[in-house]
Amino acid sequence: MTISRILTNICADDLPACRDFYVQLLGFEVRYDSDWYVQLGAPRPLDLEFGIIQRTHDLVPEGYQTAPSGMYVTCVVPNVDEVYEKALAMRAPVLQEPRNEFYGQRRFLLRDPAGCLLDVCSPWSALEK
Repeated sequence: MTISRILTNICADDLPACRDFYVQLLGFEVRYDSDWYVQLGAPRPLDLEFGIIQRTHDLVPEGYQTAPSGMYVTCVVPNVDEVYEKALAMRAPVLQEPRNEFYGQRRFLLRDPAGCLLDVCSPWSALEK
């Protein structure tokens, strides 16, 4: 079997707020925008996609139209501290300030407008201070 594409979708009540959050914070490009679905793409040259669907849309089974829990989205960026400063300027709800983790990532955690936990991180080495 060959998988040609994997797309992560999150469910949201306020699509424009979620769209704008990911565009402003991480530089995603809007590839499709409607009243029920937004598709974002990572800045080139990557071909990564991220979708936001209206939480109460008929395509979302009723049992999954609730706030997210038990999962989170991780975005690896070149400079986590730069993104953290952007998040603060946007007044995004930061749940954990940047810190160096034992597994070689420097990360911070925040909540997006849909209530999803977002982990933003960059590689880090113990040689760095």
